Amino acid sequence: MSGLVGIVSLNHHAARSTDVATMLDTLAHRGPNGVNSWVQGRAGLGHRMLWTTPESLLEVLPLVDHAGELVLTADARIDNREALFEELEFGDRPLEKIPDSDFILAAYQKWGTACPEHLLGAFAFAIWDASKHSLFCARDHLGVKPFYYYHQPDQAFVFASEIKAILALPQVPRHLNEGKLGEYLALMMHDRTLTSYCDVLRLPPAHSLLVVPSGLKLWSYWSLDPDYELKLDSDEAYAEAFRELFTEAVRCRLRSAFPLGSHLSGGLDSSSVTCVARQLMANIPDTYLHTFSNIFDEVAECDERPYINTVLDQGGLIPHYVHADQFGPLSDTAEIWQYEDEGLLGPSHSYPWHLNRATQQAGVRIVLDGLDGDTTVSHGFFRLTELARQRDWLTFCREADRLAKNFNCPPQLVLRRYGYPILREWGRTLKWASLAQAIRVIYQQFGISRKRMVIEFGLKPLISPLTRLFRPNTAQATLGKVAYPSLVKQSFAKRINLDCRVQTGNQIASASSTVREDHWQSLTHGILPFVLEQLDRCAAAFSLEMRHPFMDKRLIEFCLALPAEQKLNQGWSRMILRRGLAGILPEAVQWRGGKADMTTNFLHGLLVRDRQKLDDVMLHHLELLEPYVNLDILKAAYRRLTSGRKASKDDKLVVWRAVILALWLQRHSTN
Repeated sequence: MSGLVGIVSLNHHAARSTDVATMLDTLAHRGPNGVNSWVQGRAGLGHRMLWTTPESLLEVLPLVDHAGELVLTADARIDNREALFEELEFGDRPLEKIPDSDFILAAYQKWGTACPEHLLGAFAFAIWDASKHSLFCARDHLGVKPFYYYHQPDQAFVFASEIKAILALPQVPRHLNEGKLGEYLALMMHDRTLTSYCDVLRLPPAHSLLVVPSGLKLWSYWSLDPDYELKLDSDEAYAEAFRELFTEAVRCRLRSAFPLGSHLSGGLDSSSVTCVARQLMANIPDTYLHTFSNIFDEVAECDERPYINTVLDQGGLIPHYVHADQFGPLSDTAEIWQYEDEGLLGPSHSYPWHLNRATQQAGVRIVLDGLDGDTTVSHGFFRLTELARQRDWLTFCREADRLAKNFNCPPQLVLRRYGYPILREWGRTLKWASLAQAIRVIYQQFGISRKRMVIEFGLKPLISPLTRLFRPNTAQATLGKVAYPSLVKQSFAKRINLDCRVQTGNQIASASSTVREDHWQSLTHGILPFVLEQLDRCAAAFSLEMRHPFMDKRLIEFCLALPAEQKLNQGWSRMILRRGLAGILPEAVQWRGGKADMTTNFLHGLLVRDRQKLDDVMLHHLELLEPYVNLDILKAAYRRLTSGRKASKDDKLVVWRAVILALWLQRHSTN
């Protein structure tokens, strides 16, 4: 975790050192261990230093090569140092004395703009090449390290680790991107480039950017292959391969000059990271892993201490606790807005904020977490849809039944989610033989009425087109319209062409027909880098570096390539992880079916601890939302939520999205 900034003049004016200094001042929290800048001619680069690895103690950025032609600024952790050391020329310098930034600059000297293809790790960097009058920028494969930029053709290119540093310059407009706000209100986060500001963009993950006076060139240097399937000899071979890759993903993130910590929730992901890290650190004398866990005394149904304790009982860990029912989701927004540049927060944002505060107070600077193991490994639930399409209904029913038992839900719920859509499709396309065979097996396995299924999936799909034929006005009225949440004001939706945005997002989301396609869609969705950026800012606020072993390129490529039965098998999702970490994870965690639902604590925080702030927004600060939100819908949801009656999930999300956006707009208008 460090901070990088820079500006390149695209005309004959020189870059100004005062601009670089202004940007660096806004990022003081990202680098308390040093600040430096380099300004010469049309280019100026700056850096805020946070020491993390042993090599970073020797690092000086911006880094200038011996000829004075190349200048690098970076926020980076390079994980394939040993391999690069063999390929690049460092003379007699020992490996342990070479900072990560030296590897990046040497890679550029050897491979030019193809250098990101040779790097592993988390990185965002920019290299000014004076001989070519160009700036080369790159961001890591998953987008762990942030990179934002502003481009004014023929005038300037400005970049930074955080949006606030770019907006600190008076020449950068602060116009809100209403399209992005609309997508947030409509629960869409597909785009990987746009931000909440019209003129500030993000460099997408796995992309490079070349800036020259005539313009910008953007390209992807890596992508996931949705077609490749890995074939090994046995379940044991797959499990061993996973264990080796995951252990390496954790190992290379343990490189630190400071005490290490791990967020431990008791779930499968954070427990996997913590247990493997503990095992790797066991042979290092006088070294212990600190753990940081949310606990709940007042809202006991959210408490996961029985699972947390099974991990702690293994030893070698120093536990710390945060009483997560003692604050609400709005309790810290005034402080959070000092660091968070976009107001599109989820209802769980306060948990990592308080965990990071506890981490800083414990003197820990590097913290591991289990983000987003669900996506990386994949639950594999889409295997059920795949089995249905393959007409293997017997295996479908057996997996659905075991899944229901393992996750404590009715098998009919699994059937409705993954089986009935296929039956409906077959009825609509007149695939009677396939439909009849499926109905017979489902009846035999689950006892569901054959007559009811024939009516629902055989007759109704035939009747519906006839009904529409005799009601042409109704059909025409809905033609071309796309459903989006009623919270969004219709005039606003029309102004930003939200129908088209939602339709595009729906087409992307519905394109999957196999487990691997569904897995690929999840890994390439815009929400993943967005969440990574928010977690980066949340850690930076406390001068911490957060590391994510599940966001390892090698691990993600491996998991995507797995056969479907390695993801969902015997009713267990993420089977490859459960098998692969056998003997490392406590069995109580290894074979747990789900995790605690935090909704109760969210409502407790919002309606009890933060009630005054919630009411204040709803009663006095809705004018900022009026251009974007259907206030009648919002007020009705608020009344249901606060009346004491059981509110729907939609009501909770409607109120949350509107209130958090109102608070952010209030701060934005003040600034």
